[in-house]
Order: sequence, then C-alpha cells, then structure tokens
Amino acid sequence: MNKTERQLAITLELQRSKTLRAEDLASQFEASVRTIYRDIQALSEAGVPILGSPGRGYSLMEGYFLPPVSFTAEEAVSLLMGADFIEQKLDTDYGIYAKSAKRKIEATLSESVRKESTLVRETMRLLHVSEPSTGEMVKTYLNQVRDAILKQCKISFMYIKKMPETDGNRKNRRVVSPYGLTLVHENWVLIAHCDMRQDIRHFRLSRMTELSVLEDQFLLPNDFDLSSYRPPDNRDERILIRANPKIVDKIIEEVNFYIESIEERKEDVFFQFRVRYPEELMHYLLGWGGDIEVIEPKSLRFKIREVAKNILEHY
Repeated sequence: MNKTERQLAITLELQRSKTLRAEDLASQFEASVRTIYRDIQALSEAGVPILGSPGRGYSLMEGYFLPPVSFTAEEAVSLLMGADFIEQKLDTDYGIYAKSAKRKIEATLSESVRKESTLVRETMRLLHVSEPSTGEMVKTYLNQVRDAILKQCKISFMYIKKMPETDGNRKNRRVVSPYGLTLVHENWVLIAHCDMRQDIRHFRLSRMTELSVLEDQFLLPNDFDLSSYRPPDNRDERILIRANPKIVDKIIEEVNFYIESIEERKEDVFFQFRVRYPEELMHYLLGWGGDIEVIEPKSLRFKIREVAKNILEHY
C-alpha cells in the first residue's frame, strides 16, 4: 500500500469509526506511529477536517463525508454477491433492501468494471436450498424474530423437538428472550434464553409454529456477545462403527462434525463418533446399510436390529 492509498484508507476508517488512536491505525496499516502522524498532518493540510483529542485519538469533524470512491471489479463482485446472499437468506424486507442496494452499486460502476464484474458473477452461483413447505414460513418468522431482538421483546412459540420426550411428545410451548440469529448449515437458528430451561438454548426456525411477539421485554446480559459466543459441547455419548473403506469419503462428508477419530484396521475402517444422544446418527447409519456395522454401544446395535426387522416385514 503506497502513501496515497494509505491516506485514503485512513480517511475511510475515520469516517467509519468515531475515534481511532494513532497506534490503532499503525497496527491496522502495518506502518509506524510516526508515519501515521505524518499522514494525519498531510490530510489536514489537504483540507480533511481531522480533530485530535489528547489521550483519545483522531476523529473527523461532524458532518464531513468523503465522496463515493470507485470500486474495482473484485470489490463490486464481493458486494453484489453479498447482496445476492442476503436476498436469498434473509426475510422479505431485507430481500427488497438487497435488490435496491444492488441497483445502486451497479449504477456507480464504470462500464468496464460493470462488464467485468458481471462476467465474474456469471461463473459463480449461490444455490438456495430449502424445503418449499417451510421456506416462506421461515422468512416470515425471521422477520418477526429479528424485530423482537431489536426491540428486546420476548417471543412465544410451539417447538417441535428432533427427539421425543419420554412420553413420546415432541411439541411444547416455549417463551424465550431472543439474543441473536445465526445461519448454520442452511438453517436459521435462534440463540435465546429459555424461560422453561432457565438457560441459553438453540431453536431452529423451521421447527417453530404459532410464533408471536410478546409485550414482555428483557435486558440483554452485559457479558453476552453473539460474535464471540460458543455453545457448550455436550456431546458425551460415543459410537463406534466398522465401515467398508469404499464409503469412508461419504461418511466423512456427511457427518464430519461428529467424528472423533478414524482408524484403519486390516480391511476395515473404524470410526468413533461423539454425539449428544445415539439417535442423532440413526438415519445416517441406516442409510449406509450393509457397508457399516455398529460396534458400540450395544443399545444402539439393538435399535438398528429392530429397525431392520421392521423394514424387512414391509418387504
């Protein structure tokens, strides 16, 4: 990065942030603090209204705004594909905003950059994978949940659990304080404090029904930060299987998250998985058919045998 590029970047950073120290700018642009001081002086002499506050840093004068800068083809592709992603994955309102943003971005591009960015985008495609029956519902709920998070209002919904309770029931009513949303493997997941469990829980929007935003409000804990939040790893159950080497790649591709170890023994490959409960892997194990054998736990071997018998009775 040459001097001119760095000074422009410094101005953009000051425009984006309220106050920045010379040390922060030096670290970001891999320059010395003395170089940053000289850049700030050069920008001030060029008419950029930079204010210096001892002990705090530099900031731009209120109301100053750098005119739009031109985008390279690569930058344009990044922005436009980002807008494509938002249009596909977020709710209807943001889909409209994303379309509007794309039109504005394209309007600022020169003819040559627009043609080049279009060519690049035509070589890449974002595929939207969702169940037709739930896709629109999820987008509707996404809008409601997002609004509840911003307003810090609790929400209520019926939740369909993946595994039934001991009484066989899979549905129950939940009232939660919504903290944030995250997209995991094509599924929107709500991270929220559950009144029933009195702890943070995760809820897939596709498993919600009868959702409503309540008037009850909540306070987001001061120590909660969505960007740094990591769920506890409660995968305490272990499963050992023997697999035919010809489906090793398939197993790794389908359930990589659960794999704890892989060991080759003579003509077979042994996988050890770590799960929350053995039934999590049941449909995968059945799908691999005779190419695998469950070794442990014995209870899972019994369940596989019972399911296989039940299937055989239908044929």
